[in-house]
Amino acid sequence: MTPDGSRRFAARHAEALENRFYRLAQGCLLSSIGIGTYLGEPTEEDDAHCTAAAAAAVRSGVNVIDTAINYRRQRSERSIGAALISLFDQGAAARDELLVCTKAGFLTPGAVPEGVLDSPEVAGRMHCMAPAFLEDQLARSLSNLGLDAVDVFYLHNPETQLRFVSRAVFEDRLRAAFTLLERLCRQGRIACYGIATWDGLRQRQDSDLRLSLPRIVELAREAAGEDCRLRFVQLPFNLAMPEAFTRAHQGEPPSHATLLELAARLGITVISSAPLGQGRLASSLPARVRDAFPECWTDAQRALQFARSAPGVTTALAGMSSLAHVEENLALAGVPPAPLERWLSLFESGQ
Repeated sequence: MTPDGSRRFAARHAEALENRFYRLAQGCLLSSIGIGTYLGEPTEEDDAHCTAAAAAAVRSGVNVIDTAINYRRQRSERSIGAALISLFDQGAAARDELLVCTKAGFLTPGAVPEGVLDSPEVAGRMHCMAPAFLEDQLARSLSNLGLDAVDVFYLHNPETQLRFVSRAVFEDRLRAAFTLLERLCRQGRIACYGIATWDGLRQRQDSDLRLSLPRIVELAREAAGEDCRLRFVQLPFNLAMPEAFTRAHQGEPPSHATLLELAARLGITVISSAPLGQGRLASSLPARVRDAFPECWTDAQRALQFARSAPGVTTALAGMSSLAHVEENLALAGVPPAPLERWLSLFESGQ
């Protein structure tokens, strides 16, 4: 993606642009809803659903696409690759208009280089951040996607390693990974990088799995200087998991800021995963949540509206396994984000 490409894409979706569906991040206009590809089975049927949904989402105004090499055992990446071919061939999108993101870290059946499984650099026989492994995974991802480069390359749940190694070893491994990722940026194989977490950035200070965003940025700067290309963080943020907004980020100064506040100060773009709670928040929401989002007519839309309206969240990623899901979710492209006062009312005591 380029700044000009993102603006060209947004301009073709005038209603969405007018309704503030796009947010400025890292110099580009990113859609406030992106398509995620985590859920599904490794089957041809789900391949076809994923490809069709991704293509339809882009045609509806989405320009943020998120996947990972381990999602459906590489099949999600390949399904996205098929969607991109169709979109580019039909002139529905250009490469510089889309933010394509993938991840590496977990060992994926069919994508494990020979000898890696028994390497001492593998944590728990499931996770690896060794530079040679990450470079191998990127090459496989690029082949799956049919691309020469990805826009964001995430280290996938790096906190997994803290279950098996000391924090000192973990930080050494993270610093080495960042050194590699900086080299891949210089080579043009990735535009920037980040960390995609599940537990690490939501943990309390006394948790062994906690990650400190300022410390992560510090390690990246040790690897590359102040101009490091660590630019994105992905973590779950939804009605049931609002810690990035509600909890001080491990007592970090200044003023015990939240993760969302610290990310903004550090120039890090925050992407919300699991805004629908992997489907658990798509129905049966309480009345006060429904009342907070009168512009929505389904609970799935309300959950998405909550995540994408959060101050400091750029994009909420939604898995869309059918064209009906795309139509329902992307109806929000014609709806402005919820006003801040109304959004904040959900956190008022006594409600």
